[in-house]
Amino acid sequence: MQPRFLNLGDRALTLEFGDTIDQQLVSAVSDFDARLTQKKAAGKLVGIIETVPTFRSLTVIFDPLVISRSDLQDRLLRLLDKVESSDQQLARHWRLPVCYGGDYGPDLESTAATLGLTQEKVIDLHVSQTYLVYMIGFLPGFPYMGDVDPALHLPRHKEPRVRVPVGSVAITGQQTAIYPWESPGGWQLLGRCPLALFDAQRSEPALLEPGDQVDFQSISEAYYQELAEAMQAGSLDFSQFLRQEVNA
Repeated sequence: MQPRFLNLGDRALTLEFGDTIDQQLVSAVSDFDARLTQKKAAGKLVGIIETVPTFRSLTVIFDPLVISRSDLQDRLLRLLDKVESSDQQLARHWRLPVCYGGDYGPDLESTAATLGLTQEKVIDLHVSQTYLVYMIGFLPGFPYMGDVDPALHLPRHKEPRVRVPVGSVAITGQQTAIYPWESPGGWQLLGRCPLALFDAQRSEPALLEPGDQVDFQSISEAYYQELAEAMQAGSLDFSQFLRQEVNA
């Protein structure tokens, strides 16, 4: 897959791999990002400061005093030719708890009514999928995940909420996400997850990363409160929600 190179100021170069949202495309971005990270860590690719992966592109931020744009593009092209399926990384597979409906998911009832489904069917469809984390964006730790069952595809609200509670699990179109912070937002809110998706005090602040796989588990309000209290007390063991590592 040959990307298109785009200038992004004098310190960044964007590799555009395509113009759609699909798992093959995000895998190509993730695989190449992992390869660059390995080369950078090994000291074999000097001048790169940071990489920023998205659904369909990878932005490479570099120091123009160390490596020129043309030299960087040549290096990237050579690395692209060497990317093989054997370079795929192990991805984590999470099973995250969600309390659906009521105050936790204020749009569950209207979502079901709009789609002509029962609330139980909406929940069943949402938990039936294994989702791929396409990218982190919008807010620190905010995971864009897909793909939602086509029977649940709905647009955003015409008027976004001013306040979406932290942990809200939401859908729009083919995507689902968890709000890691309280913020404005226009997605359809189905439930809430008690886990902190972002904590600056952790060695890895964002719980999820691109390439991770996520299942959702419907839980009771009582169990939600139990997990939330453990989260608040700092005694929650996140490893219990990590199912396994799989080939990305």
